[in-house]
Amino acid sequence: MSFLKKFLQDEQDESVEETPKKTPETTLAETGAEVTLAPLSAAGEYQLPLSEDTRKYVQEQVVAQLREIYDPEIPVNIYELGLIYEVNVSDDANVEIIMTLTTPHCPVAESMPGEVELKVMGVPGVKGANVELVWDPPWTMYMMSEAARLEMGFM
Repeated sequence: MSFLKKFLQDEQDESVEETPKKTPETTLAETGAEVTLAPLSAAGEYQLPLSEDTRKYVQEQVVAQLREIYDPEIPVNIYELGLIYEVNVSDDANVEIIMTLTTPHCPVAESMPGEVELKVMGVPGVKGANVELVWDPPWTMYMMSEAARLEMGFM
């Protein structure tokens, strides 16, 4: 098992063992902030417009989903790889992702944005997702997280 995979697995195992399942209320309450989340309705939707706390919670859930998508050529998820530039959640529960790829000639250039969109749409309460693929600024290895650079031997 590679160092990064072991590191991420250990981190995930620790979080599962140490903390109970997080809800929007417990996640935001840990920050000491006043929680103003509306619960999901039976239809799986939040009351609109979303509060700032709810938008932050949805953004955290979207990032968690993005961490499950791996680059097919590099054993690192796309979030740690630095391919995700922005995750924006609007008041009306739509999510905009601004991302790049390691190169314009990447073999997944056509499929990766669609996979990202599908994962984002799987987050409870998200009404819509738009993935914008950009090339400026161009991706460099310095956009990778420290753990990803270590795994790839760049540190």
